[in-house]
Amino acid sequence: MTELYYVEDDPDIAGIVKEYLEQKGCEVTVYGTLAEVRQALRLHVPTMILLDWNMPDGCGDGLCRWVRGRWKDLPIVFLTVRGDTQDIVAGFQSGADDYVVKPFSLEVLYSRIQALLRRAGSAGDPCLSCDGIRLDQSRRVVSCDLEEVNLSAAEYQLLLYLLQNKGRTVTREKILEQVWDVNGSYVNDNTLTVTIKRLREKLRQPSCLKTVRSVGYRMEDTV
Repeated sequence: MTELYYVEDDPDIAGIVKEYLEQKGCEVTVYGTLAEVRQALRLHVPTMILLDWNMPDGCGDGLCRWVRGRWKDLPIVFLTVRGDTQDIVAGFQSGADDYVVKPFSLEVLYSRIQALLRRAGSAGDPCLSCDGIRLDQSRRVVSCDLEEVNLSAAEYQLLLYLLQNKGRTVTREKILEQVWDVNGSYVNDNTLTVTIKRLREKLRQPSCLKTVRSVGYRMEDTV
């Protein structure tokens, strides 16, 4: 099933689009703020994102760049009233795959979604892995060498963020910001140290989770 995250603060428009696409067999989840969809994406990656530009807590182009930095192949379609050439160009430059100006035909929107999915293939792979560690975002299940591992919410979010950035060094400051601060849980640096220690113990001290001295951490395949 095609799973869509629709970022739209107008409930009337969101309701109409959601109803139509669900009649076509899609599963549509509506988010009224950018913060809500960021949090949802940290837990599960859908097939595609439909994105309005003007949101109560910011602009959609910022979210588009944030998504593109983490999931380079996840299809993103702007659905917005901003139809000036400058806006359309800015939308594509921020990483969008398509740009639809309101008002739009629902039939045309669905056709463009289908065409984009045919080109993109299966972009929203819910599973992330590194060596013997595997994280299934759709089921929120983590396994190590095929054995399921029970993680706390903080440990899960930490592992998810590290896997999403596999092959890149992420600083301690960035981890604190993305895993804790974004949810309003302001913690000190020692919390990260303790959480990393517990995560390593539960994952049997994996060699793929590396400490970059005085900087942060990096996950990369070693086999």
